Amino acid sequence: MTQIIPVKEFADRRHKLMAQMAADSIAIIPSASERVRNRDVLHPFRQDSDFQYLTGFGEPEAVLVLIPGREHGESVLFCRERNPEKELWDGFLVGQEGAIERFGLDDAFPIADIDDILPGMIEGRSRLYYPLGKDAQFDSQIMEWVQVIRSKVRTGAQPPGEFVALEHFLHDLRLYKSANEIKVMARAGEISAEAHCRAMKRAREGGYEYQLEAELIHTFMAHGARSTAYPSIVGAGANGCILHYVENSAPLNDGDLVLIDAGCELECYASDITRTFPVNGRFSDPQRALYEVVLAAQYAAIDEVRPGNHWNHPHEAALKVLTQGLIDLGLLKMSLDDALAGEAYRPFFMHRTGHWLGMDVHDVGDYKVGDAWRVLEPGMALTVEPGLYIAPDNDSVDPQWRGIGIRIEDDVVVTRDGCRVLSDAVPKRIDDIEALMAG
Repeated sequence: MTQIIPVKEFADRRHKLMAQMAADSIAIIPSASERVRNRDVLHPFRQDSDFQYLTGFGEPEAVLVLIPGREHGESVLFCRERNPEKELWDGFLVGQEGAIERFGLDDAFPIADIDDILPGMIEGRSRLYYPLGKDAQFDSQIMEWVQVIRSKVRTGAQPPGEFVALEHFLHDLRLYKSANEIKVMARAGEISAEAHCRAMKRAREGGYEYQLEAELIHTFMAHGARSTAYPSIVGAGANGCILHYVENSAPLNDGDLVLIDAGCELECYASDITRTFPVNGRFSDPQRALYEVVLAAQYAAIDEVRPGNHWNHPHEAALKVLTQGLIDLGLLKMSLDDALAGEAYRPFFMHRTGHWLGMDVHDVGDYKVGDAWRVLEPGMALTVEPGLYIAPDNDSVDPQWRGIGIRIEDDVVVTRDGCRVLSDAVPKRIDDIEALMAG
C-alpha cells in the first residue's frame, strides 16, 4: 500500500524536536537492532518507534544525529552502504544517497565510519541528548565517543558537559497525533475490525482458539498489515479471565464466551480492539447480564473522552457503572460509595480503563503532569477497555457467574469537540453480535 505519512512530516518532526533543544546541543538516536531468534535465524525486524517517528527509515544499523544550526545540514544519518553482493542475499539497501533523496535527510555517512566522524560532531556541543539508559550497549558507545573527545582536551577539544534524556521532549511530541497519523490509525482500526468480524463468523463448537487467531492474521495480512501490534489474545471460557492469555490452544466449547484482544500494526502504528462473544452465537442470561454492564461502562467512559477532561475521567466513569452493576447483580453487597472507597470491585476489575495508543500499543506520553492527571487535548489517542472477570475459583459468588471474562475495547482519538472511535466497524451490542454470527 502507499505510505500515508509523507517525507515532509518526518522532517517537520525533526525540526520541532530541535526547536526544543539547546542551541549548541546534539541529539543522537539509534535504530533498533536485529535480534536473533535461534542460531542464524532472525526475528522479523521492527524499527525502534522513536527512530521511525523521526525518519521513516526502516533499516537496522543506523543512527540519526540532529545538530541544530549545523552549516552542512542539521539532520544526519549514519546507515549501511549499498552492497550488491549483500543485497542479493538480504534485499535492497537504501544507502547514503537514498537516505538523502528518499527520506529527506540533509547528510548521510556510512555506519562503518561513525567512530571516525561522530566524535567530531559531538565536540564543542555543551549538551548531548540521547535515550539515556534504554540500551546499555549504546550507553557504552556514547561514552566511548565522549572519551575520544576528553582524550584531546589539552589540544582544546571540548566534550559535552551535560547529558540529557531525550524521551521527555520526543515522547511529548509523539503524544499528539497529526491528521496523517490518525489516517493510518483509522485504517489499522478498519482492518482489525474486519478481522474481529471474521473471527466471530468463523467461531464454532469443536474449533480451537488458534484457528480464530489464524483468521485474524489472515485478515491483517490480506490488507497489507504484515504484523500484529502485540501477541493476539484469544481466550475461550475461563481463559478469558486471564488478562494476558496468549497460549491460544484450547478448544471452543458450546456455551462458552470467547474474548479476543487483537489488533494489527500498519506503518508502525498499532490498533488495539477487544470483543467478547459466545461460541454458539447466543449469550446465556448470566453472560448477557454481565456483558450489558461492561458495555454500559464503556459507553460511559467514551462519553468522558473530550477536551478539557483529564485522563482519569473515563476510568472514573467506567468504575461507577461497573461497580453499580456488580451491586445490582448481587456480586457485591454494599453501597456504591463503600464499594468504590474500599475498591471492592478489584477482584472483578483489576486494570485501568485504557492507555495511550500510537506507534506502541501502550504508547508513550505522561499520564500525569506534576501531581495532576493530564488534561485531554485534540490529537491524543487512547483505548477505552473496561472489563469484568469472574475467576472460575471465586467461591464468593454464585456458580452461574464463575469463569466468565468480558472486555470491550475500542481505539479513540480526542477531537476538538469530543472524540472519534476508530474501531466502531466491529459490532459490540449483543443483538448486533448475535445477528452477525447468525448471518
